[in-house]
Amino acid sequence: MTTTLITDRLTLTPVQASDYGDLTKLWGDPAFATAIFPAALSSEDVWFRLLRDIGHWEALNYGNWSIRETATGDYVGSVGVFDYRRLMEPPFDAPELGWGVAPRFQGKGMAFEALSAALAWADEALNAPRTVCMIAPDNAASHALARRAGYAPYAETTYKGAPVILLERLSA
Repeated sequence: MTTTLITDRLTLTPVQASDYGDLTKLWGDPAFATAIFPAALSSEDVWFRLLRDIGHWEALNYGNWSIRETATGDYVGSVGVFDYRRLMEPPFDAPELGWGVAPRFQGKGMAFEALSAALAWADEALNAPRTVCMIAPDNAASHALARRAGYAPYAETTYKGAPVILLERLSA
């Protein structure tokens, strides 16, 4: 099964070292990063995340995709399926989905388009009965996107000292 996904407007490719500049710009933008972390990420932190994501594909044959606008090649963000073995209660017991779109692309349906492609891939390739995700309680845009994609809350917990809501979606 291919790991490059094509939608009407987007091309999703497994994250690679050449994405570093785009990732540094995205994660260094407080308007983006603070929806997920307390502060923007340093270039060093971005590099370690990138290496983790490349390794994820190598070890598990799935991971983060870089989302690019097909027509322009512009970097839109990322969406992925992972097993990060997060230390939290309750622990995740299914593949985790995550996503993030640069502020200039938000509100254009691109996150939903990319997430839908990733979920369709996960449903077919992983044959998992459900997928999960976690979202900060105050991230209204991600909660709306998760609901639209079929996710529903099933637990509230903390992760690395911050409150999160855990959501699940049954496979199609």
